[in-house]
Amino acid sequence: MPYVNIKITREGATPAQKAELIAGVTDLLKQVLNKDPETTFVVIDEVEMDHWGIGGLPVAEYRRRKVD
Repeated sequence: MPYVNIKITREGATPAQKAELIAGVTDLLKQVLNKDPETTFVVIDEVEMDHWGIGGLPVAEYRRRKVD
């Protein structure tokens, strides 16, 4: 049984956006791996971005510099 875990940052993803992510992953599994969508589990974890980094900077600092 396929299991997919999607991690997104807590930045206000709407239920509709989450549904689109699930639909997209399910469609990908169906088309690429020929898996039955009814046996696919898709889990979306919303995570804090405090411990993420881009180019040696924490995400929040990276974004702050991109805005300035």
